[in-house]
This record gives sequence, C-alpha cells and structure tokens, in this order.
Amino acid sequence: MGAGHGHDHGVSANSDKRWLAGALAVIVTFLIGEVIVGIIAQSLALLSDAAHMTTDAASIVLALVAIRLAARPATGRMTFGWKRVEILSAQANGLTLLLLALWLGYEAIRRLFEPPDVHGPLVLITALVGVAVNVLATWMISRADRTSLNIEGAFQHILNDLYAFIATAVAGLVIILTGWVRADVIATLIVVALMTKAGVGLIRKSSRIFLEAAPEHLDPERIGRDMADRDGVTEVHDLHIWEITSGSPALSAHVLVRTGHDCHAVREDIAHMLDHEHHIEHVTLQVDHASPKLLDIGVRDSDSGHCGGPHGPTHLARASVAHRH
Repeated sequence: MGAGHGHDHGVSANSDKRWLAGALAVIVTFLIGEVIVGIIAQSLALLSDAAHMTTDAASIVLALVAIRLAARPATGRMTFGWKRVEILSAQANGLTLLLLALWLGYEAIRRLFEPPDVHGPLVLITALVGVAVNVLATWMISRADRTSLNIEGAFQHILNDLYAFIATAVAGLVIILTGWVRADVIATLIVVALMTKAGVGLIRKSSRIFLEAAPEHLDPERIGRDMADRDGVTEVHDLHIWEITSGSPALSAHVLVRTGHDCHAVREDIAHMLDHEHHIEHVTLQVDHASPKLLDIGVRDSDSGHCGGPHGPTHLARASVAHRH
C-alpha cells in the first residue's frame, strides 16, 4: 500500500564531481604558494587564509567521497543506501568552520596586543591573486548542484575564503598606505565572523535532517489538511515528513477511507497531489477503510483496530469534523 519513485542522479553526480575536482586542483596549487608567502611576510591574515584553504581542500575531498558513497545502492542493512553520508559531510564542514574560527579568533586577539611586523606589499599581492583563485573556485562549485547540503558545505568554505582574501587585500593596502599593522588582525576578525555564521548555518541545517524534522519549505499541518480533504478520505494520522538527504523529502502516513471508496484509487490520488502540489515524490501510505464505528460515533482510531495509538496530530476530513460537532 505505498507509492514510491526511483531516480537516476548519475549524470548530475558525475558533473558535480568534475566541478569539485577542478576547484580542488586550483585551490591546492595556490595553497602551497600562500603558505610560503605568509611565513615570509609574517601575516596572520595570509596564514589564516591558508589554514582556511586547507579546510577548503579537505571539504572538497570529503564532498567527493560523500558523493561516491551516496551513489552506492541500498543493500543489506543500509536500506536507505549511503545518502546520509552527504549530511555527515556537511556537518563536518560546519564543525571545521567553527573550530577554525575559534582558533583564528584567539590568535587575532593575541596579536592585537602584540602585533608583529607585516610586509604589506606581499600581503596585498598574494591576497589579490587569492581573490582571483577563489572567484574561479567559487564559480566552479556554483556550477554543481547546490541543493545538496554536502556541496553547499564545500561552497560555503570557498565563498568564505573569497571574503577572507578580499578583507586581507584591504588590510595589505591599509598597511602600505598607513603602516597600521593591526589592519591584518582586523581582517582576520572579519573572516572569523563570516566563518562562524556559515558554520552555524551548516550545522543547523544538517542537524534538522538528522533529527528528521520536516524540511523548512514544507508545512506538515497544511499537507495533512490537504490529504484529509481528498475525496473519500475521512482521517489522516501517523503523518511523518522528513529528508533522507538534502533535496529528497519523504512522507509516510496512515489514511482512513470511507466505506464504498476504492482504497487504491484514493492512494493514487493522494500520491499525485503530493507530487504535483508539494513536490514530494517519495511517498509511503498505509490505506485502510475506516470502521463504521469510527464513522458513526467518532471513536478514536486506536479503538478501531487500525493502530495501537496514532503518533502526532490527527487530520480529519472537513465532513467528519462537521459530523462530530
């Protein structure tokens, strides 16, 4: 008594891997040179950018591994396959952003009181090259499917690095024009704030999926009412809406149908409505005829023999609500 759909995302996944791999090659090449220049210039902003770019590279590698694992078919005990690995990757990216922000924030505050000599021209030149590199890498990853929280995690790493290089370039210019070396530290603190915001956002979104909360763009109350208002339906309960992975909402529910209506036809009608009006394709419905006892005197479903006690709110057809009142 269910409706489901299978989808082949192979072409999209291959395209995503190509864009990610290209961005990884660009980042690693620049990263090596930036570490050398950062040490010579004694710039915390450059070294912090290099540290961030290291996590950028790691986040892309993690995303590529997650894409490869997520493509594995559902077998054995892994009945959903390995799709949740992508969410683990996104959460790991969020955590690394927060940890890196914590370390850089500490170093920046320490340098506010004991600022080292910073070579402004080297900082400026390297930062400008870094802006160009990150614009290219950001564009590459933006071409991949960013509805995937896994890819969005890698994208946020690269985007924040772009912001970091812009701030570092400004700091280098300030040092050249004024000699104020603390500009390097201020640039680092700006980057820390941006990294914290991105990290918190990734962790919040990935945690919603792990907690099996309904996707933010779907309203379970409205969906429950829409299901209960379909022709022949008297009640909907045990309604659960969650995401297996980002962009893959799923729904399950127990639907009670009036006597005389075709359960199979009602199920097909509800599945069609959920697909076309709410864009939920992965649907599992248990459909039963409501007992006469339930229809006549409004006995709870737990007394009708269908369930051992419904979980969550119950959605009644409007005709049933009017009858009970």
